[in-house]
Amino acid sequence: MDISVDAVKEVRAQTSAGMLDCKKALEQCSGDVKGAIEALRQKGFAMAEKRATRAVGEGVVVSYLHHNNRVGALLELNCETDFVARTDDFRRLAYDIAMHVVAASPVYLSQEDLPADSNSSAEDVCLLAQPFVRDPSRTVAEVITESIAKTGENIRIGKFARIEVGC
Repeated sequence: MDISVDAVKEVRAQTSAGMLDCKKALEQCSGDVKGAIEALRQKGFAMAEKRATRAVGEGVVVSYLHHNNRVGALLELNCETDFVARTDDFRRLAYDIAMHVVAASPVYLSQEDLPADSNSSAEDVCLLAQPFVRDPSRTVAEVITESIAKTGENIRIGKFARIEVGC
């Protein structure tokens, strides 16, 4: 099957995957752009699972202060190498997640941290399970998984804190 350059560009624009990966995904899905995007997303999840056990000894600490100066967040985002930690994409991811912490007020990092006797849903109080504020169609965990697929390194949130005046 002959895959058009425009279709490859469209898949690449939406996934940030390599050109060859985009073309292969389109070939596997008979030229279907949506199917190719989903195939690449699944491939990213598989890659993230393989990398999940790797040590994350580098990273950044970022802060986000809301425009009213009454609420802010600190976030530690870890990766494997300082090379990735210095990239603009990685720093932007950390900043966006810190902004999410301010907006969504998570209490726990993941569902594993949620107490067994809690009446709250994971989606309400667990950072990784919450819909991402910049794109509610994806969770914070899915955004991190996509970044793992792009960088080829394991990425994990170390710690986070939300501080609000009067609370």
